[in-house]
Amino acid sequence: MSSAFPYANLRFDDLKAGDLYPIGSYTMTRAEVLAFASKYDPQPYHLDDAAAEVSPIFGRLSASGWHTAMIMNLLLDRFWKSTQVRGLAGGGIDNLRWIKPVYPDDVITGELEIVLARASQSKPDRGVMTMRVVMRNQHNEPVAEVTMTGMMQR
Repeated sequence: MSSAFPYANLRFDDLKAGDLYPIGSYTMTRAEVLAFASKYDPQPYHLDDAAAEVSPIFGRLSASGWHTAMIMNLLLDRFWKSTQVRGLAGGGIDNLRWIKPVYPDDVITGELEIVLARASQSKPDRGVMTMRVVMRNQHNEPVAEVTMTGMMQR
């Protein structure tokens, strides 16, 4: 099977620790920043330009870290759906860090690293995978990072 997507034939058993994969990019819009914050994280520096300007951390309107995490998850989901790798269930998040603010019009790009991929010892039709995703802005600065583990189909 041929595909324009270079990882279309990627299967769980092909994965090994240290593998790196680009998971895509996303432009964070002002309208989305405001809508997400209004509904899920109504902090002044996510909702109001004047309040954000006086913030000693943000300096201007910024996206919620939870919004950034959701975009990371969206890009990861799109990547896996473009491969033969299928998740069965999440096992948990070991690490979630917001390293640098994400601002409206930032383009954030993700890279996935396989930390661990192994067959389940008790259920050979399943595998366990730990992955680390780092999101970077258009200046190649890390803005967020997550390490998570899941149960995968083999």
